[in-house]
Amino acid sequence: MSTDLSLITLVLEASLLVQFVMLLLLAASVISWFVIFQKNKLLKGVSADAKRFEDEFWSGGDLSELYTQLSRRRIEREGMEKVFETGFAEFARSYKTTTDAAFMMSSIQRSMKVVLSREEEKLESNLSLLATIGSTSPYVGLFGTVWGIMNSFTALGAVQNASLNMVAPGIAEALIATAMGLFAAIPAVVAYNRYSDQVERLVVRYENFMEEFTTVLQRQSQRKSKPVKSNAPVEQIDKAEAE
Repeated sequence: MSTDLSLITLVLEASLLVQFVMLLLLAASVISWFVIFQKNKLLKGVSADAKRFEDEFWSGGDLSELYTQLSRRRIEREGMEKVFETGFAEFARSYKTTTDAAFMMSSIQRSMKVVLSREEEKLESNLSLLATIGSTSPYVGLFGTVWGIMNSFTALGAVQNASLNMVAPGIAEALIATAMGLFAAIPAVVAYNRYSDQVERLVVRYENFMEEFTTVLQRQSQRKSKPVKSNAPVEQIDKAEAE
């Protein structure tokens, strides 16, 4: 007597609890892959935008012109552009209302740090979901496996003439739950580790830009005449101020 051990048959003939575990793991896997593709697209776009903006910022143009160009764009600024826009807007307001350079720079740094924190939250969104799926899916699958094997041996103990054909389907369907748990967990863990590293690198990149931009604004706040080029080294800026 042959027993049908195909995957579909095993899933359909599993107990309700094991089927629920399989369905839960399938939903977790789908959600995980959706977040993976979405986060991959987001981080690629943000990295490309940061590189493009850095090229514009250090190209030697006037900062006020760059700020005007960004303001004319109808799309919402984000990432490094948002940090720059907020910092320069605060610089323009403070430049007209105060002569205290220290207070001005402190106000600019606070405003940029707030934006940086919000951008970091955007980059880290849904990463905790990937971590949760990656850490809990194997245990959920193991629970379904233990329950399925327990039911198989319980049914086996109720008969006098036991055979492998009687217990094999129950064990097989139970092990499917473990396999599905691993299938949901492994991509989620790999993606979480990869994207966490990318987010950390982007945040450090933003912080470095913020420090460099603050230095440029600090020197520009000490001058009342010609604007300083954004790509001018410190030596050239000091020379321009002396002139």
